[in-house]
Amino acid sequence: MNKAVENNSVKPKYKRIILKISGEVLRNKENGNTIDPKILNELSIELKAVHDMGVEIGLVVGGGNIFRGLAGAKRGVDRTTGDYMGMLATVVNGLALMDCLEKMGVHVRVQSAIPMKEIAEPFILRRAVRHMEKGRLVIFVAGTGNPYFSTDTTAALRASEIGAQVILKATKVDGVYDKDPHLYKDAKKYTRVSFDEALRNRLNVMDSTAFSLCLDNNIPILVFDINEPMAIQRAVMGQDIGTLVE
Repeated sequence: MNKAVENNSVKPKYKRIILKISGEVLRNKENGNTIDPKILNELSIELKAVHDMGVEIGLVVGGGNIFRGLAGAKRGVDRTTGDYMGMLATVVNGLALMDCLEKMGVHVRVQSAIPMKEIAEPFILRRAVRHMEKGRLVIFVAGTGNPYFSTDTTAALRASEIGAQVILKATKVDGVYDKDPHLYKDAKKYTRVSFDEALRNRLNVMDSTAFSLCLDNNIPILVFDINEPMAIQRAVMGQDIGTLVE
C-alpha cells in the first residue's frame, strides 16, 4: 500500500461500497506484530482518500491476524467457541481502524453484530444507512453474529442489506485465477468473469454461501491486491485492477 493521492476532480464509478479486508492485511510478517502501526496508518490514509471522494464506505474486516475459528478447531478448540473468538478478533481490528481514521478527521461508526454497547453500536440497518448518507464511514464487526459464517458472508450480507453497488474484496493476490498462481506458473488470470462461469469453473472468489448471496442479489465482486499502489482508489474509480465478477 502506497500513500494515496487525493483526486476529487474525477467522479468515482461506485457511490456506495462494501470493502472487505482480511485481518491478515494488518499483520507485519517480518516482526509478527498483530496490528502493525505503519500498515494501519497507510491503509487509513487510503480509506480517507476514498472517503473524501464522496464514496459511502461500509468496511468489513476479518480477524485472521489475531484468531481464526477454523484454525482454532484444528488445534482442539470447539468450532462454535472458536468462531466467536474470531468474531471478537474482528472487533479489535475494527476499533483499531476507527481510532486511526478518527485521528485523521474521518467520522466513523462501529456497528457490531454481537451486542457490546460500551464499545460499539448494535447493527441496525436503517442507522447504518443513515450514517453513510451523513458521510460517516461504517465499520461492521463481529461477523454476522453467528458461528459457521465467514466474514466473506458478512460482506455479502451487509452489501445486500445496505444496497451496495459492489463488494471490493481486498486480498493478497491480484485477482481470480483458474488455479493457484503460487503453485502453477501457467495459471490464467481473469480480468472479468460472469457468476455462471465462476461457478462452472469452480473459481475461488468467495466461499459458497457468500458467493450465492452475491449471485442472488446481483452484487458484483471486485477481487484485487490491497498492496498495489492506490489499489482501493483505483477499484472505486473503475480502473483496470483485479478481477470483476458480475
